[in-house]
Amino acid sequence: MLRWLGDGLSPARCAACRALVPQRNAVFCTACLVSVERCPVSDRSIAFGYYAGALADAVRRFKYDDRPDLARSLGGLLRIVCRESRIAADIVVPVPLHARRLVDRGYNQSALLARHVADELGAPLSIGALVRVIDTAPQADLSREARRSNVAEAFRVGRSTLAGRAAVVVDDVSTTGATLMACSEALLAAGATRVTTVVVARTAPTGTAR
Repeated sequence: MLRWLGDGLSPARCAACRALVPQRNAVFCTACLVSVERCPVSDRSIAFGYYAGALADAVRRFKYDDRPDLARSLGGLLRIVCRESRIAADIVVPVPLHARRLVDRGYNQSALLARHVADELGAPLSIGALVRVIDTAPQADLSREARRSNVAEAFRVGRSTLAGRAAVVVDDVSTTGATLMACSEALLAAGATRVTTVVVARTAPTGTAR
């Protein structure tokens, strides 16, 4: 599988270190690829791999180094895991950024990833299904317990109709799962019948939580 990954997806340079890749559509160079560890297939909480090594480096570059173009590489990984998991959806929802954070960053990385998931699943993408109504403190700066309370009331359902629909929520990384849980609870309260979360990476059970 990892060899196939090296052959199958994005640009001519490694998404993690920018080294030349052996095949034009590879996501990672040969050296970085060996550090990518896949997550086991799950039911409601799906992640491509563990947040470590080259995968973590690529996500950080995408999110913090003004590299929205890396959505193609990382979105391709989400296409793979969606295909493997055989999930279905009536609507795809990205985890929203607060308006102020969106202006500062210039793009919502989760929305860019969600476009690839929506295309793969053949489901409509709803950017406005969830709204972040509180500009919460960065989760990385908080303890596990504080992260849950930090996002508990942060999300509200927007303009989309959720009643009777199966939703997929997309984010870049999951650690404690607090953000994804808050989003899922808001969608279920609005009438969604099922919520599946899909992320590029999640922290390993023995890793440090976000």
